[in-house]
Amino acid sequence: MEIRQVLTESLGDSTYLLTHQETGIVVDPQRDIDRFERLIVDSGTELRLVLETHLHNDYISGGPDLASRAGVELVLPAGAAPAYRHRPAFHMEDIELGDLVIRPIHTPGHTPEHTSYLVLVAGEPMAVFSGGSLLVGSAGRPDLLGPERAETLARLQYGSIHRIAVLPHQVGVYPTHGQGSYCTTTIASGPTSTVGVEKKDNPALAYPDEDSFVEGQLAALGPWPAYYAHMAPANVFGVPPLELREVPILTKDDYEQAIPTAIVVDARPLERFAAGHLLGSLAIALGDSFGTWVGWVLPYQAPLILVLDPDQDLDEAQRQLGRIGFDKIQGVIRDLSEWDVDLESHRVVDLSEFTKAVEAGAQVLDVRSPIDWADGTIPGSTLAYVPDVALATPVGLDQGREVWVACESGYRANLAASVLEVRGFRPVVLIGPGVPEVLDSMTS
Repeated sequence: MEIRQVLTESLGDSTYLLTHQETGIVVDPQRDIDRFERLIVDSGTELRLVLETHLHNDYISGGPDLASRAGVELVLPAGAAPAYRHRPAFHMEDIELGDLVIRPIHTPGHTPEHTSYLVLVAGEPMAVFSGGSLLVGSAGRPDLLGPERAETLARLQYGSIHRIAVLPHQVGVYPTHGQGSYCTTTIASGPTSTVGVEKKDNPALAYPDEDSFVEGQLAALGPWPAYYAHMAPANVFGVPPLELREVPILTKDDYEQAIPTAIVVDARPLERFAAGHLLGSLAIALGDSFGTWVGWVLPYQAPLILVLDPDQDLDEAQRQLGRIGFDKIQGVIRDLSEWDVDLESHRVVDLSEFTKAVEAGAQVLDVRSPIDWADGTIPGSTLAYVPDVALATPVGLDQGREVWVACESGYRANLAASVLEVRGFRPVVLIGPGVPEVLDSMTS
């Protein structure tokens, strides 16, 4: 038996291809399934099953499309009850494929229907696909269906992760959510593990009782992206397959016709955006978190115009957006320098200049997350997480003064600056270092 991991860094998630002899099984695929189809062909096996551990909250599943195109069974937890054909997985009712057996284990907590899959070969337990239940160094968060159900789901999660923990120590643990995923209660510490290692090292398994586990898990939760609210319904009712189509390159005339209904997302590097950009465009640089931030600060399924440098990967941008249901890409602008149009700009500064401004009494906006603020903030700064800045201007900001914006790298600060600029503010952005380095510089 072999298990191949496909990491989707933009989500912090993993998909798995299990192969045994000539049998292939895919677990928790994202919507861009061509990646997995190529992997199956390369493995020299025949796909027999597609397994889903739960109705995903952070991406649109490619499971229905992959199973349909391959002509195989799609397996979902029995409690998921999606509005399309599938094979329901019932607790402890084995799915047999010769000497390869898939044993569903109901592990609610991350979601009510959540099911893990224990893999047995010739009767020996080999691996467990734990989805959003037991993670490496963490556990799946229980609050994504709303705060009203969070405590109940946390109590269920306590029982679920301990249900996995009684498996033999050598059993491999293959979770879907990992480092970089907002579906974890605390930061996951690695991609895969074993039951024995998790019993020894995972803080989620170290609580002395259920009540302390619930208290600890609920206290550790941070904000989650706004687009999550649309993912579970999409995965219940299904969506059309992802079409990676050719995106037209827009001329200035095309842009002027599209702009009344479309939102411009400038995905160029931070310094390139700051040096010159279209008024009203949002600075969301193309990188691992591109899709997440588009989905967090823009209306769901909003029509988009992308701005990319000629050497940037449009296919990657389209994939990240498609995984979360943003399919309406009206076009791409590849070279703004060719346009006869006035561009906006804002200043970017280094650590030394930012620190001097702070010490001189500059107006500072810290757009890191509330969890980050707990580690220290610049005295007198305004605190507003960047998604909240996108919703409304922070109370107390003086439009008559420059706003010096910082986060940890400049990524979120540049996004916040692009929002504030449209509202008439004059932002100055710290790029490279962030608030922790400013604090260190002030005390040294």
